[in-house]
Amino acid sequence: MTEGKPVVMTAVDRIDYSERPFGYIRPESETAMICEQDSVIRDMVEGELKKMGFLTVTPASDKEAFKQMGFHVFNVIFIDEDFDAGEWETNNVLRYLENLDMDIRRKSYVVLVSQTLATMDYLQAYNKSVNLVINKRDIGGVEKILSQAMAEHEDFYRLFKEKIHK
Repeated sequence: MTEGKPVVMTAVDRIDYSERPFGYIRPESETAMICEQDSVIRDMVEGELKKMGFLTVTPASDKEAFKQMGFHVFNVIFIDEDFDAGEWETNNVLRYLENLDMDIRRKSYVVLVSQTLATMDYLQAYNKSVNLVINKRDIGGVEKILSQAMAEHEDFYRLFKEKIHK
């Protein structure tokens, strides 16, 4: 305080923008976050997504992923089922995504990378509250699998989205 006048902090003074995943991006740009600690799988997925035209970020921990999601709603989120699980074996990023409000959650296509679940097992995807499961054995086919699954998803929800926008 200065001589009886309160100091007013603006929102810009309080928010640290240094953790933003992207600077300015064109509105039509598609973005992806890859939550994978295995560098071979992470690099493979990132390369495939970049070929598909996605801008990507690769957080190293769940805390970093939360910061990224605080600034941006990603079009696609790849998350390993064991990402930063720690001693409690809880995937906090998956738990966070499960509890998002539906109007925010439906804007992201969530892909679970699994050691045990079968690729494109939609029953397990539903059970895990994700859109798609990709088994680690099939990770080399990310572009083909993701393109097909996202096209099916778009076709399935096209009418629903049109009704919401009216």
